[in-house]
Amino acid sequence: MQHQDTIQLLRDAVSALQNNGSSVASLCQTWRAQAALLSSLPPRFAEVAENFLERLETGSLFTEESCSFSQQDLLDHLHGWLDQAQLALNRTANA
Repeated sequence: MQHQDTIQLLRDAVSALQNNGSSVASLCQTWRAQAALLSSLPPRFAEVAENFLERLETGSLFTEESCSFSQQDLLDHLHGWLDQAQLALNRTANA
C-alpha cells in the first residue's frame, strides 16, 4: 500500500470513530498496524501518534466528564498529525 493510501485509510478510521461507525479499539488497531508508514517518517511521528492513541484508549475507559482527555480534541490532533505526515512525505519525495 502506498503511503498516500495509508494516510487516507487512517483519515477514514478517524472519521469513522467521529461518526460513531467505529470504536477506539478499532481505530488504535488500524493505526498501529501501519508500521511501513510510521517507519518512513521521522521517529518523533511514531512517538506523538502513540501518545494520542494511548490518551484515546485511556479516555474511552471513562465518561467524557470524568476524563481529562477530550476525545474530539484528540481526534482533531490525529487529523493534524496526518496533515503533518503528508507534508513530511511530500518533502521527502521532492528532496
